[in-house]
Formats: sequence, structure tokens, C-alpha cells
Amino acid sequence: MSNICVLMSSYNGGQYIREQINSILSQDNVNLTLVVRDDGSTDNTLDILKAYQNEGKLTYFQGSNLGPARSFLQLLKDAPKSDFYAFSDQDDYWLPDKLYSAIQLLNNERHSPALYFCQTQLADKDLNMIPSVIIHPLLTFGESLISEFIGGCTMVLNHSLRQIVIAYEPRYLMMHDTWIYSIALAVNSKVVFDSVPHMLYRQHGNNVVGQGAGKLVGIKRRYKRIRKKEQSRYRRAKELKAGFEGYIPSDNMDILNMYISGKKSFKDRLKLITDKRFRCANKKTKRLFNLAVMLNLY
Repeated sequence: MSNICVLMSSYNGGQYIREQINSILSQDNVNLTLVVRDDGSTDNTLDILKAYQNEGKLTYFQGSNLGPARSFLQLLKDAPKSDFYAFSDQDDYWLPDKLYSAIQLLNNERHSPALYFCQTQLADKDLNMIPSVIIHPLLTFGESLISEFIGGCTMVLNHSLRQIVIAYEPRYLMMHDTWIYSIALAVNSKVVFDSVPHMLYRQHGNNVVGQGAGKLVGIKRRYKRIRKKEQSRYRRAKELKAGFEGYIPSDNMDILNMYISGKKSFKDRLKLITDKRFRCANKKTKRLFNLAVMLNLY
């Protein structure tokens, strides 16, 4: 059986964290280590984690409040060496085959960087399944610079990719999952998408809602980014070049340089929206990206 280290970031998760921990500890056919970094909880989360640690079921430590993205990257940096690493939210529920399904698809990629992620199944607060957003990613570097669809809670990466990811700490970071996915494709990692969901992605009033946010929330989020001139995709591309230029092959560097140079002139932006290397499976996302590029707000 392969060794896998599960990395959980917790923050005031007392309501659901026991159920998630138990689902992790019940995974089939893996040698599992669970490490939890608490991001400054003020509820009973630490008491729960301490009880599990006293039973020898996990290791936890408490840090300052970094927010989920940097908390997960810190976990990855501090993690004990393992064959594979998986990220876990504190409030989901993993089916027993979640990790084994990932490892089966990555086992032949022990010595070169590799990443797995799967379709998510949305569920309500009581874990009753609800309609999910079905994705069909192209798994290209160009698409990764446009679309932010990957769920960190479904990701499994091998030790080789982990070593690349932790080699650079970005100054700008939106979310760890999109960041790691972009790195993986930039350096030509083996990237595997599993269309079968192996977890229940719980939606409730207190979590940072992802795929279940709905159209109105998505529109408000995009408007806020435009109003603040956040330009998160462009800034992520700049961080990729700053941190991983030595790892990125020439064809992907050409894509990255074209993406970055779009800021310089209208002519370069026209090239960016017409280049087929920037195709996207989600046509609406591509249309919105094209508009953002023309307005120089990407």
C-alpha cells in the first residue's frame, strides 16, 4: 500500500470536523497519515483535534491566521515525506475509495511530477446530494490561466510535484488549488481528471462556498474583482514566471509570455484572445475572459 499524507486546514470547524476526520480515517487500502494545521480557531475545534491526537489518529498544530490558501501551502511545506499528498477541507465527507482511486491513477508516476483531481458531488448540510456543476476540463496550460474550476479537496499530488510547488512562495495568492494546478500544467506534469466523484462537498451557511455559490454570488465576485482592479489571473501568471521559469519548458514559456505581454498593447491582447492555445472547455468563461482581456482587466 502507498503512503499518503492528508493535509487539513481547520478554522472554527467544530460542527462538522469529526465527521470529516472519521471519513478520512476510514479510507480503504492506503497507509494514511493525517496532519492538521489549525488556522486560529476560537471554537471547540482544538479540543476535538486534541482528543484525536491523544488517540494517535492524527497530528495537529496551531498557527497564526493565514487564511485557507496560505495555510494549505504551509501544511504542504511542513508535511512529512510521503509518496502522495492530499488536501482536505474540514466539513466535507470522503467516500472510502477516494484516496485509493487517486493513487491507482498516479502509481506509475512516482519519479516525475503528477497531479490528480476529480469531479465533486455537492451535498447539503446533512450530506443529501444536490445538483453539481459538471466539469469537462481540457487539462491544458492555456486553459489553466483562464479558468478557475479545480477543487483542492479533490486533489492528490506526488512527492515530485510537491518539491516543485514548495520551492517558491508567491507574494500574491488567491487559492492554493488553482495555484498548484497551474504549476502542474506549466511544468508538464502528468495531470489526471477523474469524472467520478469520490467525496461529498458539503454546502452550508458558514463555509467558503465554491461550486455551489450560484450565479448571483459569481457575478458579485467578478464585479468586486473588477472594481478593485484585482486582475488575479494576470498576477498569478506573473508569479508563475517569477517562481518557476527554470522549470517551465519553452513551449509553455511562450504561452506564459504571450499571456503576460497582453498587458502592454491592444495588438497583443487581440493575439491573446484568438490564440487557440487559450481554448477553454467552459465557453461562458472564455467569453468573459475575452471581454476582460479587451478591457485590460484580466
